[in-house]
Amino acid sequence: MDIQRFAAFATGDAGGNPAGVVLSDTAYSEAEMARVAAEVGYSETAFAVAQDNSGKAWRVRYFSPESEVPFCGHATIALGAALGLHAGPGEFDLTLNNAAITVAAQTSEAGMQASLSSPPTQSQAISDDELADALALFGFEQGDLDPRLAPARIHGGADHIVLALKARSQLAGMSYDLDQGREMMRKHGIVTIMLVVIAGDQSFDVRNAFASGGVLEDPATGAAAAAFAGYLRDQAWPHGGKLTLRQGEDMGQPSLIQVELDDTAGAPVRISGRVRDMA
Repeated sequence: MDIQRFAAFATGDAGGNPAGVVLSDTAYSEAEMARVAAEVGYSETAFAVAQDNSGKAWRVRYFSPESEVPFCGHATIALGAALGLHAGPGEFDLTLNNAAITVAAQTSEAGMQASLSSPPTQSQAISDDELADALALFGFEQGDLDPRLAPARIHGGADHIVLALKARSQLAGMSYDLDQGREMMRKHGIVTIMLVVIAGDQSFDVRNAFASGGVLEDPATGAAAAAFAGYLRDQAWPHGGKLTLRQGEDMGQPSLIQVELDDTAGAPVRISGRVRDMA
């Protein structure tokens, strides 16, 4: 098995979120993919099986060290780079467990770039139980939350909870117990909890707790970025068609996620970033 390694949403020659990528002509068993993802140890590894001889159509599954996830943004961006190197720049059709999306790869003076069109987005109010458990996990109180963005359950291929915090210092001080987080996230059927500080109408500092996959924190989370963009749209936020999310700075892996969206409720959004080859 040829396992490629890329860091998605990198900033220059540093940062980004590492992902494993496996391209194959034949499918591996679920047990084999789970084993390899655990051995690779990154927050996700993408397994892509060619659907024909064109090199343009792929069946994709994503595995964290502890579980399969329905969609992973940073691993899709990494996959885009791998496909660009494999078949040349262009757009590729990806069939996921619950959605069909595209990823595009292009080269530039800054290196390989990739962008994906997300699954449809949706959001809903958080339940009292979800909110209480999320606040307790991090030791936050209601007064720590920024009233401009209410806590919500958000979706863009996978389910997340988002909490907007008032202070950047609260974000920098994020801490929680991994086992407690795993239990809480699996109880509520979510993949990550996204903590957000509003830096401007189009700029946000974020951190993502990913205990459901056995990872304390993700340095760049494209799936949550897509879900969050959809939530902002649902809230009639003045996004201006573009968003910038800065993630990973507090863990020494600075990452930059660019989002493009329109005002069509539920429509996919476009997630872009630079890809660093870790070979």
